[in-house]
Amino acid sequence: MLHLVAVLLHCLPLAMGHYDICKSWVTTDNGPSWEFYACQPRAMRMKDYAIVRVDPAGITCGDPPERFCTHENPYLCSDECDASNPDLAHPPKLMFDTEDEGLATYWQSVTWSRYPEPLLANITLSWNKSIELTDDIVITFEYGRPTIMMLEKSLDNGRTWHPYQYYADDCMEAFGMPARRVRDLSTTSANRVLCTEEYSRWVGSKKEKNVRFEVRDRFAIFAGPDLKNMDNLYTRLESAKGLKDFFTVTDLRMRLLRPALGGTYVQRENLYKYFYAVSNIEVIGRCKCNLHANLCTFKEGSLQCECEHNTTGQDCGKCKKNFRSRSWRAGSYLPLPNGSPNACAAAGSAFGNCECYGHSNRCSYIDFLNVVTCVSCKHNTRGQHCQHCRLGFYRNGSAELDDENVCIECNCNQIGSVHDRCNETGYCECKEGAMGPKCDDCLPNYYWRQGCFPNICDEELLICQNGGTCHQNQRCICPAGYKGVLCEQSKCDSESQDCDSASSTYLSLPALLLSALGLQLRCSLDF
Repeated sequence: MLHLVAVLLHCLPLAMGHYDICKSWVTTDNGPSWEFYACQPRAMRMKDYAIVRVDPAGITCGDPPERFCTHENPYLCSDECDASNPDLAHPPKLMFDTEDEGLATYWQSVTWSRYPEPLLANITLSWNKSIELTDDIVITFEYGRPTIMMLEKSLDNGRTWHPYQYYADDCMEAFGMPARRVRDLSTTSANRVLCTEEYSRWVGSKKEKNVRFEVRDRFAIFAGPDLKNMDNLYTRLESAKGLKDFFTVTDLRMRLLRPALGGTYVQRENLYKYFYAVSNIEVIGRCKCNLHANLCTFKEGSLQCECEHNTTGQDCGKCKKNFRSRSWRAGSYLPLPNGSPNACAAAGSAFGNCECYGHSNRCSYIDFLNVVTCVSCKHNTRGQHCQHCRLGFYRNGSAELDDENVCIECNCNQIGSVHDRCNETGYCECKEGAMGPKCDDCLPNYYWRQGCFPNICDEELLICQNGGTCHQNQRCICPAGYKGVLCEQSKCDSESQDCDSASSTYLSLPALLLSALGLQLRCSLDF
């Protein structure tokens, strides 16, 4: 019981949270209706619903009876496996039973008495149902973890198999791959199949029993080490190609390729200490219901989604018979925080006759116009069928009408544009002198200064005259004796005054001092 509580607490961050409500009955100005939400079932112990198969035939010990020993006592081979004796049998079901405290029950293979013929065993778990992993897969071995093994997955009920993870004490020797750790993967390689040496080397400790497939460490690449940023994980699961399918399986298969060797080479004089023994396989996950169900029940020998959103099927993978006015779509985690239900619409109903392209799940009949229109269009859409973009948004040419990203924000520059609206290609209406799709640049002969202003001067058409220099296209810096916007005017006027005397006002500082001294001397003589 304590073990079960620990497992449930361990899974709590993934079992609870978003997407646990499928719909609610709401009342609006247009009357009551269902409000749909993306939803999914809670996580649970999937091993309780698995069908287990061990092969090849005869790989389970006890038929005929066989004695075995352990690495701790390699020459005390008094233990016996006997399939005909319940107290000495080790059938596959013991990998999934409830164990009493301190007493491990386990499936056990035959010993490696036929060495050097390989000792190979496959353990297959099948659900006849797509499930999504939400926590680590943990396989508990008694009497030593395998030296070499593989974990494989199937997405088509065992018809085809794909590697999930490799395990070996020497990855390069066993599989021709360098050893890697999941926690060293990046956001772009989170679904990479790798080989790890972490769980295969002999440590000589009875506490080192577990072999893991690290789901949580892969989630942590996006959600952080404590899995607190689940919104980022859900976003990546929706947007990163192949990531959601990586954590989805219908079957799991453990291929045991070489038993524990006790840290040495195979000792041919005592082959009774080499075998496999598995006491528990823990798989935590949820039924895959395509975000169309929050309940999954065990019926008629298999798991079944309790489908909502007018969907049906084992995985809620199709629309009900009378709700096929448009193609079926899986629900989406986006936009956060409630996602998109993408519910199936009823043919022949007001909602069925009014296509909203997935941007609304409610319609309203306008009596005096005799039309049905979509209500509360989402994803920045508007119009009778949510087929247009709101003001301030424009159509994403690379997206279909039913895409939640069909409308893109205009993002017009507030200073350079007339308003925040743009045309159907995303170009904003610019003020005089401004240019560019967002009106954030200036036309030639204009400069930017919290808006576009015409150049005062430049190096081509508006040239500063009489030796003046243009400063940042905004003003001419004129030499002594000249003025005007382009330094085109002389500061002396020959008709009203002597230019020579006038120009004396622009003498240098030493000249001014000498003039002052001469004036003082003249005044002294006159006196």
